[in-house]
Amino acid sequence: MEVEMQPQEQPFDVSLMFDNFDVDILVKVLAHTMLSPFFMFWLPVFFWFQGVPYTDPVFFGTSAYVVGVATFWALKWYSRLYRNQGSLIYGPGPFDWGEQIVVITGGSSGIGELIANTCAVRNVTVIVLDVNPIVTENYNINYYKCDVSKWEEVEAVSKKIIEEIGHPTVLINNAGVVQGKLLVDLTPEDVQQTFSVNTMAHFWTLKAFLPGMIEQKKGHIITMSSVAGMVGMARMADYNASKAALISLHESLRYELDHKYNTPAIRTTLVLPGHVQTPMFSRVRLPQAPWYKFFVPSLPPVTIAKAVIAALDEQHSQTLYMPFYANFVPFLPLCPSYVRDFGQWVSAVYVRPECAWN
Repeated sequence: MEVEMQPQEQPFDVSLMFDNFDVDILVKVLAHTMLSPFFMFWLPVFFWFQGVPYTDPVFFGTSAYVVGVATFWALKWYSRLYRNQGSLIYGPGPFDWGEQIVVITGGSSGIGELIANTCAVRNVTVIVLDVNPIVTENYNINYYKCDVSKWEEVEAVSKKIIEEIGHPTVLINNAGVVQGKLLVDLTPEDVQQTFSVNTMAHFWTLKAFLPGMIEQKKGHIITMSSVAGMVGMARMADYNASKAALISLHESLRYELDHKYNTPAIRTTLVLPGHVQTPMFSRVRLPQAPWYKFFVPSLPPVTIAKAVIAALDEQHSQTLYMPFYANFVPFLPLCPSYVRDFGQWVSAVYVRPECAWN
């Protein structure tokens, strides 16, 4: 794999565990204060106890604000319940980690390794599929050498796994590669490798393990895509296209499970992160301006791992946009061209070809 990108000015640290102050932290605080109906409910109550009449603009305005915020969160929550055939009264039962068999592709390094070790700590049977062995002290992590880009290897290994361990209940498609070349500089082998690992591997693992989930009518499939699948970037054409295919695959799979196999209990989670501080992008140089770090923060791998574990715990089908700015990326194609170009300029994906996303 070749990534022709400029090195960072600062040493690359893939073990960053602390939170920097950025827009994501600000949004998290606001979500629990000014944008929380439970918190803001007491504001009009306070004015009422102070003797402010109902017709006063202050009381009316704060009450309308609380109603608006409550309506937003209610619709958002109902949308999730509708997608997951959930109940307005009863939530899903606790996720039984001890009964799970988790398959992780590309689990020997980066995000996959973090997820594998985190699951292992929860007494989960973990299966790592990778061309390189995982270095770990967790006894319940099982390594199977497999090039997931090749159907013959996936088919053979899947039969061995089912025979020796059992049918997997969680599939985390995490393996990925990046070339970092201009379109005309990509060799046929480069393009073949990118799509084989980033896209076709998802088809092969689904073909191998999905029938068992359909038979049991339960399971969870995590698809690791990228914000890059929704935008265009120089020197990333093959990577972006391979990640865009995963977004469509995720949606199509969801509708097949719901309407063709009648298995809504098989959950699907699509992960769409921005730039992640993994070895795969260790040579990426990003802007060092404080405003850029505030609005377009890079994500430590532990953040992705925590989000995946939380998604499994919640037992809901969902799409995870990380960090906060990623929520607005799907709307860029709907904007005028100058707004779209400005958005990509701000995120450094349009005029800085040495920048990349995971």
